[in-house]
Amino acid sequence: MNPLPLELHGTSILTAAVLTILVYHQVGWRAIKDCYKLFGTREYWTNYNVVEFLAWATKAAVIVPGLVFGIEICELHILTLVTSAALIWASMKKLLPTLVAFNTLWIFLSMTVIVRNLAT
Repeated sequence: MNPLPLELHGTSILTAAVLTILVYHQVGWRAIKDCYKLFGTREYWTNYNVVEFLAWATKAAVIVPGLVFGIEICELHILTLVTSAALIWASMKKLLPTLVAFNTLWIFLSMTVIVRNLAT
């Protein structure tokens, strides 16, 4: 995997910022702010929200180095395998079928990377 060329980092950041601003404006800045404030409340951190947070953080730890720097950290796929399975459980608590399907796919992706790295 090739890393993002350095000269494109600025373009990537600028276009992502513009898109984010447009979406936040459409949704409403106060609603976005109130949503983020949930992280600071004790009530938010239910068992399934903790699982969801850890799963997304682990996926970000795999995706960001790979997309931006072209670095694959195979050991992190073991964590994404575990957190994807846990996130399927958490998704059932919230009845989110798209997340169940996405994390089922992610389990197969993680296992493919793990097997590929063990075989070489």
